[in-house]
Amino acid sequence: MPPHVASVASLGDFLKRCRTRLDPASFGFSGRRRTPGLRREEVAQRAHISPTWYTWLEQGRGGAPSPEVLDRIAGALMLTEPEREHLFMLGLGRPPEVRYRPVEGVNPRLQRLLDSLQYSPAIIKTATWDVVAWNRAAAIVLTDYSKLPPGQRNILRFLFCNPDVRAKQHDWEAVARFVVGAFRADVARAGLVSAVGELVDELCSLSPEFDALWRSHEVHDQSEAHGVKRLHHPTLGLVEMEQSAFAVDGRPDLHMLVYNPLGAETNARIRVLIEAAASAESSPDSSTETSASDDATHMTAEPGVR
Repeated sequence: MPPHVASVASLGDFLKRCRTRLDPASFGFSGRRRTPGLRREEVAQRAHISPTWYTWLEQGRGGAPSPEVLDRIAGALMLTEPEREHLFMLGLGRPPEVRYRPVEGVNPRLQRLLDSLQYSPAIIKTATWDVVAWNRAAAIVLTDYSKLPPGQRNILRFLFCNPDVRAKQHDWEAVARFVVGAFRADVARAGLVSAVGELVDELCSLSPEFDALWRSHEVHDQSEAHGVKRLHHPTLGLVEMEQSAFAVDGRPDLHMLVYNPLGAETNARIRVLIEAAASAESSPDSSTETSASDDATHMTAEPGVR
């Protein structure tokens, strides 16, 4: 069987399998049925397409559907994101365009993963480089993002608009160049170039360095972030950590950045600081709590990037 014919046949089989697994009653459809699932005309009704056209798709006739039709069918069949991608691969031979989903936080499972990294600062950032989750180590070594309004937890704002952050970078110019290039690649991949226009304009007006880097049109991939991160920390001194970046649950719009202390001595210093802060938080002595709070205040925001 030619490849095109095989693909069309697979599309029909996939549509039928997804249709027959659905419960008609949950969609308000009634009546006696000889076979499980929704009828073809019911799927067509939910997808707002012609019953004849949908029938042809299941039968391998009618030519290639448009992306809009596939999107409506995916919604009608309640497909998951991986199933939607598979539908596009069968129908058009390519994955769908990336759909950016705004993120306000992460699920408990992902937060537990961050928290399990006890002495390794770890954050999760979006395609627009907003920090949406972090662990205790990140709050102590980098910054306590919970004390910042959500709109201010942006890594580029830290890097280009906070002089303390700039001073603490071991090589600010290299960090800034990488961040802008990776940010450009991330927003392009997520289809957000126009959506970040306001942020870009603001940063260009506030920072001549950002303006110059943005106009240079350099592009960097997040995978280039793997390396050594060096910080001049006000309490710990020079801190060296290995940085790794990971995609989150297969989502190209989310990345987890993990900073693993480089060497036993660095790990021990970070561990002492984190445990001291935890002890201060649990202490009934208000003066101890005040001291711990003062220490945390001096730990200014870090961008969390190489």
